[in-house]
Amino acid sequence: MKQRIGALVPVRLTSERLPGKALMDLCGQPVIFHLLDRIKASKFIQSPRDIVVCTTEEASDDPLVQAVETFGCSTYRGATDDIIKRFGDAIDAFGFDHVIQADGDDPLSATEYMDATMEKLLGDRSLDIVTVSGVPLGCATKSFSAQAMKKVLSSYQSDVNDTGFIYFFTKTGICNHMEIASIDPAHRHETARLTLDYPDDLSVFRKIVVGIEKEEGLPSLAEVVAFLKENPAIVEENRHVEEEYWQRTSEKAQLAYVSSDGQRKVIVV
Repeated sequence: MKQRIGALVPVRLTSERLPGKALMDLCGQPVIFHLLDRIKASKFIQSPRDIVVCTTEEASDDPLVQAVETFGCSTYRGATDDIIKRFGDAIDAFGFDHVIQADGDDPLSATEYMDATMEKLLGDRSLDIVTVSGVPLGCATKSFSAQAMKKVLSSYQSDVNDTGFIYFFTKTGICNHMEIASIDPAHRHETARLTLDYPDDLSVFRKIVVGIEKEEGLPSLAEVVAFLKENPAIVEENRHVEEEYWQRTSEKAQLAYVSSDGQRKVIVV
């Protein structure tokens, strides 16, 4: 039986640090469109409608829904702070068996790893989720199964999980998790920060998109990394926010779950 594969992207416009960032201009189009283009390029996505931006039912997210639908992708509206429930409901609504998962903060998410993680997941039925290490922050993506989603839904306890939600899949033992390393040395950069949380992050993205000139197609991860290595000053522009970023993640990711032995536990980040 053919497996139905889609993509899930969590986004909302009421970000604390950079409100409305998904619809901010990034070289002529909204930030979110850059990410959606990269997901559309995955060999596992058969139709743009299989890309689902998972947002909230808040009126503040109406402009996001309109933009995404106009772009040709799908939306699902659900719980404001509970991304786990939002994902689970979206998977049920669209009938997905497996999903690529990219974060709405990451407009340069690497299509290469969307494909690599999904290939691993489909190739080993024992796996629930495949993640990536060794690439710049903001470029890695994940792939997981509907079965993994069911396992997490039956075990998680914290319904405020918009920060750190993926840890339910990777840090609890609930799911059979495989982490793959970067598949090409040209994909590695030790200090680049390519996720969008602060104004300085947006400035870096704009310089990358403008600086990499391509007649057609999207910049590959190797091209992005090569550009940053040739322009180290750009990398330094947003490095000062790293400590605050990880400190905030640690403080907000207070996530509880029930382990396989029935004990209530808290994820240690």
